[in-house]
Amino acid sequence: MTTASTPSAGLVFYDIAMRPPVSETCCSPNPWKSRYALNFKKVPYSTSWIQQPDIAKVRPALGVPAGRKFADGSDFHTLPILSDPAHIAIVGDSFDIAVYLQKTYPDSGSGDLFPPQKLDYVFPYDLAMLVPLSERNDSEFSEYNMFNMNVDAAFTMHTLLMAHGLPFDPATEDIARAEFVRRVHVASWNDLTVHGEEREKLKRSFCDTLAGLADLLKREPSGPFLLGTQPSYADFIVGGWLKMMQVTLPEAEWEEARTWHDGVFGKLHDALQTYAEVK
Repeated sequence: MTTASTPSAGLVFYDIAMRPPVSETCCSPNPWKSRYALNFKKVPYSTSWIQQPDIAKVRPALGVPAGRKFADGSDFHTLPILSDPAHIAIVGDSFDIAVYLQKTYPDSGSGDLFPPQKLDYVFPYDLAMLVPLSERNDSEFSEYNMFNMNVDAAFTMHTLLMAHGLPFDPATEDIARAEFVRRVHVASWNDLTVHGEEREKLKRSFCDTLAGLADLLKREPSGPFLLGTQPSYADFIVGGWLKMMQVTLPEAEWEEARTWHDGVFGKLHDALQTYAEVK
């Protein structure tokens, strides 16, 4: 967290602008985790929409260092960012935003973002390979943090299913595509897609990888949240990725994914619409 210089009324939430209308096409999972948390906490805020090529300029301009690193050690500038002028604070990571909201506004909204619970979903492959994060020293919500990393890895491993459905703004689409190509070290945008049996195989892998996460969602039969009827930030972590799936997957594939593992992911996504207002 860094300090802002000019306090003003209301929080400002920085999200990635996709194709207009942005309120319907915004689909980046980390900003969605924060949006769910903001709406859950019922703190007044507005959204500042940032074009993909401008993200690397906005973070330094706000005094927010990169929260992630690429494999080569270079800075990975991404969103969300939350500015809270009333408390002269700027926070530049989705998990940190949730922690900040809970600590700064503990009694606001619909309750505790981090209630105690067992979050023992483990991604079965190399976690560090897929989730490039700076090291964290926050041990207060360490179980939530580890859950966040494992969930991110499970979905990131299968984003090839979603890449060609990203609703880029036509004004910056070529630049955005080139950046994605650079990040994953492929020759062209066409390399970021799968078809036919290869796609079916990746879908089966996706479903299988999420089996342990589905078991957690079934632990409380009252559902649809991990704690049953009480949502928490852990649900928003999963929900951010489900929102990306809903926007980017072909409709038939999204409807199929909703039914995986007795429909727990479809039920969770639907229940989170209570906190899905785009402001």
